[in-house]
Amino acid sequence: MKSLGMIRRVDELGRIVLPAELRRSLNIAERDEMEIYIDSDRIILQKFQPLCIFCSSPRDLVTYRGKNVCKKCIRNMSKA
Repeated sequence: MKSLGMIRRVDELGRIVLPAELRRSLNIAERDEMEIYIDSDRIILQKFQPLCIFCSSPRDLVTYRGKNVCKKCIRNMSKA
């Protein structure tokens, strides 16, 4: 894991501000959703990217009953 030498304080509400240069380099915009993971003693932030529940593709998604399904999987299901 690469250290960028940036230090930020946690505020009274538990928030940390991601520096603008970091957000730009990772293509994180205002209002983007972030996933939070814990890996032993590390906190990992990752930009949320919805995936198809069947094939994990991030392309051509349709939401059906709260689940993401890609158009390719929909076509495959309609053939069955």
